[in-house]
Amino acid sequence: MLPANTEEQNHEAVVRKGRFPSWLHRKLPKGNALLQTSKIVSKNRLHTVCEEAKCPNLLECWSAKTATFLAMGKACTRNCGFCDIDFDKAPNPLDPKEPENIAESVKELGLKHVVITMVARDDRDDGGSHHLVKIIEAVKDQCPDVTIEVLTSDFQGKWEDIDRVIDAKPDIFNYNTETVRRLTPRVRHKATYVRTLELLSRVKERSNIFVKSGLMVGLGETEEEVFETLRDLKNVGCSIVTIGQYLQANIRKLLVKDFITPEQFLKYEQYGKSIGIQEMYCGPFVRSSYNAGQFFQKLSQEVHSG
Repeated sequence: MLPANTEEQNHEAVVRKGRFPSWLHRKLPKGNALLQTSKIVSKNRLHTVCEEAKCPNLLECWSAKTATFLAMGKACTRNCGFCDIDFDKAPNPLDPKEPENIAESVKELGLKHVVITMVARDDRDDGGSHHLVKIIEAVKDQCPDVTIEVLTSDFQGKWEDIDRVIDAKPDIFNYNTETVRRLTPRVRHKATYVRTLELLSRVKERSNIFVKSGLMVGLGETEEEVFETLRDLKNVGCSIVTIGQYLQANIRKLLVKDFITPEQFLKYEQYGKSIGIQEMYCGPFVRSSYNAGQFFQKLSQEVHSG
């Protein structure tokens, strides 16, 4: 007879050997939209977080003619323990053509909802906030019916830079918590848990923009720590929270401590909704911008019908 803890021991062995459990295997999408998306992005000399962060959803999203644009270059001035985006203390200057190029790509792809994220540009006095505003304005000008979601840095806590982006009126302001309070110093380079909550709270207080945040699990957090984080995000006004499995991008990044089961993701989703978070999106492959348009549309319909 097998001992009672055999399943747990097998799970730990899978994590140690880097083998993926069955729920982390998926079929490749079909169709030629993948190639079309790649051509449009390459033609306009743009970067996507899909490529730079090695997102596991790239094939699926590009096949659906969606992409998350990575603004301000592909090198970040921070070197977080989880992220595979290139690190550079002095990255290349900003491309003045980037706002128009992103707007043109949004138009060519026929997007209804666009997600624009950015590398941290701590080398710039304004953290890149003026440039991000120009991108928002360019998309609004060329594609007035497109809804815009921004996924920003914390601009080192400089409120004037954060306010500048808020005043540009994107439809969703997303800033990721990434992990629980205890693990934040190890997982993130400069960002702090408290400043994250302060930033999200400021967006909520100064606007009617939907506030969104996300975190990764599998880094050694406990269930109660995730519950605590969800309560904190609810208290600062988050309407949308995403939770996905952390996957180690390369050997220099933080190790995966646990592969979280679909049942546990469902438990997190149910808990978040039970405390009043309007939209919870939880699952092994969930990322901040994954199916973002669908969730924005659902949230908007709920608000208008309510």
